[in-house]
Amino acid sequence: MKLDFLYSVEREFLASVDRVWNAWVDADALQEWYHPTDLANVVDSAQSDATVGGVWAVAVDVPAHNFAAYFFGRYTVVVDHIKLEHTMCYTESAEEFVARSDDAPHHLVVVDFESRGEKTWVKFSQFGELPEDHAPQAQAGMESYFDSLAAFLS
Repeated sequence: MKLDFLYSVEREFLASVDRVWNAWVDADALQEWYHPTDLANVVDSAQSDATVGGVWAVAVDVPAHNFAAYFFGRYTVVVDHIKLEHTMCYTESAEEFVARSDDAPHHLVVVDFESRGEKTWVKFSQFGELPEDHAPQAQAGMESYFDSLAAFLS
């Protein structure tokens, strides 16, 4: 599987690096914000064990299209308050989400953090394969996730 660079999104948040880090690694926090601004997560779908080899997961409810978007993977790098790397699998199958197979096709996500005093800079980068012209759509989607994160932190 090729893991070519697809896109990145970066933003500075008016919150401490500790607070922003916890928003990414705490399952209850992920449950609250890890979705586009116009959607919400499936109740009690978030999981996060932010250790190398630990699982993360969350499901986004997409009622307009009558499905849920399920995301899951394993942490591959965890450097507190500096970097998270994890695989990211996507499915619309509840059964595949529950199984969380390590053999599922996946992308790699790298999330970098930098403390900037009262602010924290975050950069989300995704690597993998997407059909032509899907990367800009994925990037726009992640911009919306960052909007949700900003609302959660405020």
